[in-house]
Parts: sequence; C-alpha cells; structure tokens
Amino acid sequence: MSPVTRLDTFLVLTLALFPTATPLADEERKSPYSRVQARTYDFEEAGKKMPYALFIPSSYDRSRKWPLMVALHGLWSHPQQIIRYPNLVPQAEKYGYIVVAPMGYNSHGWYGSRGARSRRTKPRNLGELSEKDVMNVLEIVRRELSVDDRRIYLLGHSMGGGGTWHLGTKYPEIWAGLAPISPAIRGGPDALDKIRHIPVILVQGAKDLVVPVRGARKWAARMKKLKMDYEYIEDEEGGHVFVAFKNIPRIFEFFEERAKRKGKAPPRKPTKPVDRKY
Repeated sequence: MSPVTRLDTFLVLTLALFPTATPLADEERKSPYSRVQARTYDFEEAGKKMPYALFIPSSYDRSRKWPLMVALHGLWSHPQQIIRYPNLVPQAEKYGYIVVAPMGYNSHGWYGSRGARSRRTKPRNLGELSEKDVMNVLEIVRRELSVDDRRIYLLGHSMGGGGTWHLGTKYPEIWAGLAPISPAIRGGPDALDKIRHIPVILVQGAKDLVVPVRGARKWAARMKKLKMDYEYIEDEEGGHVFVAFKNIPRIFEFFEERAKRKGKAPPRKPTKPVDRKY
C-alpha cells in the first residue's frame, strides 16, 4: 500500500473514531468555522430529535436570496464532520453560500440509495428515513432562511456521494448542480438520463481503495455520451479522502461559473464536457 493510500485509510478510521467536534481554538474562533451551528429538529416519522449542522455566511442579509449547498457525509461520519472539511466553510464564506449538513437518520442510512426498506437494517425502513431526513432539513432551511430556489446544490462524499447521485436523480426539479465525490453507489449510470440538464462535477481518486475508480469512470462516460454539462476530475495519485479536501474550491468555482446572472436561472443547455486527470 502506498503512503497516500495508507494515510487515507488512517484518516477514514480517525473520522470514525472521533465523531464529535472539538472545542474551538483561538484561531478557529476568528474563522468561518466559528459560525457553524449544531441544530436539531423533531423528526416525527422517526419519533426522535435529529441533528444537523448549519453554516450561514457573515454577509447574510434576508433582503436578498442566497445559494444553498446541501452536504451529505460519508459512512460512519456525521454532519459536524463534513461541514468542517478543509475548504468547505471558507469557500462558502467567500462566495456567500448557506451550507447545511443533514444526519441522514444515522451514520449508515445511505440516504435511500440502497433502497427504502431492508430486513437487514434497523429500523427496516432505514433507507426511507435517511432520505426523508435530508428532505426535511432542506425544507426547514428553505422555510427559515432566504434561499434562492434556483441555486440549490447537492454535494456528498463516499456514502454521501452515492446519496448525491440517488437524490439528484430522484428529485431533479430541486438541484441547480451536483457534486458527487468518491461516490459509493450500487446502481448504474442510466439514471443520468433524467438529469441530463443538470450540471455535474464528479471527483474521484484513481488509487481509491474504498470506492474503486472504475465506477466513477462509468458515470463520467455516460455523462459524456449524454453531452451533459459536466466536469470529471480524476486524481491519478488520489485516494479516498484528500481528493475531497483538495477539490472543494474547484467545486464552488464550477457552480459559480454556472450561477444565474441578472436574475436569470443557471444555464440548462449542455456545454463542452471536461475530463480532467492530474
């Protein structure tokens, strides 16, 4: 195993072993991370309170509409971890994005991407509840804050990347863009036919031992065939984790390049696709 993949594996285990946010250091108190909120709401269908994380940029003013990024965490992770990914909140502060990270019911709900129900899960409708939690949190934020309904984006890493493909293709009317990172997904890329009008930036490490690169390549090939407006970034030395941290700035750039201007909605006509390897 190379040093990169060993380090990625170590970081995956570290994220799983330390599930709570640490107290803010003096330097962090001055950073955008100090604005990350830990919230809960009453999830009626589950009969329990459900946590989620929320970031509101310092420039927020209710008199205008703001873009929203929904961020889906990976397996055995939770909202406070993904919202604190290096570059995520700083980029949201830079470009003026609200960011919300749902729990997805628990750390292994898969956001419905592995089916609504299963005899192997507890509860048996885990997939249904996981998906519903994301949609509940999205609705809460849209109701409470001044969100631009034409600029709602979905980003997810690993299990969350699979959730991004699933929820992106199931609710195409909601999303202005998708950003699956190292996506763990069982289904095939034929689902892309339903979202050929939605811009997508797909990020994958070629040396990923958790989610093999061949899956992302299939989805990228399908996007190319459909002449979608997409960018596929494949890091030839990348593993499972650091490709996410490294490419978050490019994800925000990608969405900003397609943002509405002068009151117009984001472009829906396909543009020249990009396959980038480095």
